[in-house]
Amino acid sequence: MTGQDWLEKDFYTMLGVSKDADAAEIKKAYRKLARTWHPDQNPGDAKAEAKFKEIGEAYGVLSDAEQRKQYDALRAMAGGGPRFASGAGGPGTGGFEDLFGGMFSGGGAGAGGGTRVRYSTTDGGMPGGGFEDILGGLFGGGMPGGGGAGFRAPQKGGDITTSASLPFRTAVQGATVSLTIEGGRSMNVRIPAGVTDGQKIRLPGKGQASINGGSPGDLVVTVRVEPHPVFGINGRNLTITVPITFPEAVNGATISVPTLDGSTVKLKVPAGTQSGARLRAKGKGVATKSGTGDLIVTLEVAVPRNLNKDARAALEQFEAASDGTDPRAGLAAAARS
Repeated sequence: MTGQDWLEKDFYTMLGVSKDADAAEIKKAYRKLARTWHPDQNPGDAKAEAKFKEIGEAYGVLSDAEQRKQYDALRAMAGGGPRFASGAGGPGTGGFEDLFGGMFSGGGAGAGGGTRVRYSTTDGGMPGGGFEDILGGLFGGGMPGGGGAGFRAPQKGGDITTSASLPFRTAVQGATVSLTIEGGRSMNVRIPAGVTDGQKIRLPGKGQASINGGSPGDLVVTVRVEPHPVFGINGRNLTITVPITFPEAVNGATISVPTLDGSTVKLKVPAGTQSGARLRAKGKGVATKSGTGDLIVTLEVAVPRNLNKDARAALEQFEAASDGTDPRAGLAAAARS
């Protein structure tokens, strides 16, 4: 945004507020217009996009007390916003001399019988510099847009943070969910397959509008995944704990394991399997663009809680027939190392 923009654009009219509107009125008007003209609400509409930038530019100036003061002063001096001209203009042309003629000896343009003094807008046309130097004092060392303290470059809008709670199956398979965010605005957000609890998804340009014509901020969605009674997730892999009987662990067996899609897969349990052993079902995990994971099956030997008379007698016979190996042998020594 240049100094000429400040002269030609009526920011109050852009926001639909009076020149004596307070900060709260200006903010309220801007938010209402931003919701109406936001690109998300008008996809592919170039006119809406331009309007959105205009109101952001207007709000960026009027929401800053110092910039607003400078803007009002400059437009008051210019009589509402004529274009500056470096050459001599006829009466009523709104040239540079008409606006600033009274500041210099020799008379200003439009003063009957006075001597017209020409000034260049380049550094060489007058002592000490050109047009920008004259206005430098008004803007703390520079014209708007010239890098002075009175102008701020367009800034990115603020981020909006929100959260989405997803059923486990939805998190694994991915889905498009509808979120209601700041200001009551609804937005459809695509959640990719395989998101995990606590993961943050950043959507560029879906956050707050800039206050001075910059790009919008981002929307940051924290995903909360509801637990599943059977399955877990680890990266692209799904996990499940499956109980097996003592005879299956000792002798080995082939067992059926459920998968998330509702089918089952057959897996072989080796003889002598211990609790905590893991089996892998290839390709039964999370399907993502970068590949499909596996189903990791953790085996847990189920210990019977109530034995009938015959089972207890058989267990005693088994104990008597075993070689008496102590499964905890060496544990204490290892603990002392």
